Amino acid sequence: MSLKSFITTLPFLWNCATAAPAPAGPKAPFNETSPVDLFVNSAALTLIDTYDASNWLSKFDVQAIGDPTHGYVNYVDQGTATSQGLIKFQNNQVYMGVDTSSVLDPNGVGRKSVRVQSKTAYQHGLIIADFAHVPGSNCGAWPAFWMVGPNWPNQGELDILEGVNLNTYNQVTLHSSPGCTPTVGSSGQTGQIIGNADCGAAGGYVGCGRQSNIATSYGTAFNANGGGVYAALWSSSDIKVWYFAARDVPANIKNGNPDYNSWGTPIASFAGCNFDAQFRNMNIIFDITFCGDWAGSVWGSSGCPQSYTCQSYVASQPQSFADTYWLINSVKVYSV
Repeated sequence: MSLKSFITTLPFLWNCATAAPAPAGPKAPFNETSPVDLFVNSAALTLIDTYDASNWLSKFDVQAIGDPTHGYVNYVDQGTATSQGLIKFQNNQVYMGVDTSSVLDPNGVGRKSVRVQSKTAYQHGLIIADFAHVPGSNCGAWPAFWMVGPNWPNQGELDILEGVNLNTYNQVTLHSSPGCTPTVGSSGQTGQIIGNADCGAAGGYVGCGRQSNIATSYGTAFNANGGGVYAALWSSSDIKVWYFAARDVPANIKNGNPDYNSWGTPIASFAGCNFDAQFRNMNIIFDITFCGDWAGSVWGSSGCPQSYTCQSYVASQPQSFADTYWLINSVKVYSV
């Protein structure tokens, strides 16, 4: 069965109780890079990498590729992105957005957008992303902040911040080879278990997920709440993700000495898998695509205008994507 036909058989309903994990599929060709092993048998964390406006384009590759999730998107190269303002740096922040002025052919190449992948691959780590703004909850849009290894899905994928269309509840999803059936870790979680029990079932396309119970954890509501921080812990024993609104960011994150044991219950917790075998050499990726295998397949059930198809809406309504952009203060990677 094809990815698209498989995904469209799933009952996607957009509210906190019934949403399903992203049918991510192999989201890209990946760079073969040697991983930085961040597993340290110590309570102290060491800052390994900082990604910010001072070094963004030296530490990320801008990927002008065809979208493996069949989105209505035209990922542009670095020169095009910078010359057209799709990547720019302002007030020590990184802006990455999409074309908001062109009326397009719905059967054409798609709306211009940006996709970046870190030059460095990692093996374990605490990844802390500080967002002033994330792409808004807009019909047709499918943004994601995630990590992935080469040879998908055998070396894993962790979707840290992801959603489509009008959603405001973040979804954290793992995709893997068969045999990773996670339990909830001893710390518990506030999110709801969704998707497959086995993260690698049906080729890994649907994955196993956690639906946030916080209505401001994604998109327009996240931005209206002042932005915030996502922190993802990846170790040999578990994977956890926390969300903090800007006003609630722990002081130990702000001062550069993060202590995840003090952060309380995460929104997502995965334990009980062989994480060292099934999640390896993962790079950090930001992207914004449109329609495709997820946003397009749930168009009819997500409150978007039914007088349009997903592609015809994205093509004809450029003004709808004025807030479809990332504004990033920093991404920091620590050893764990």
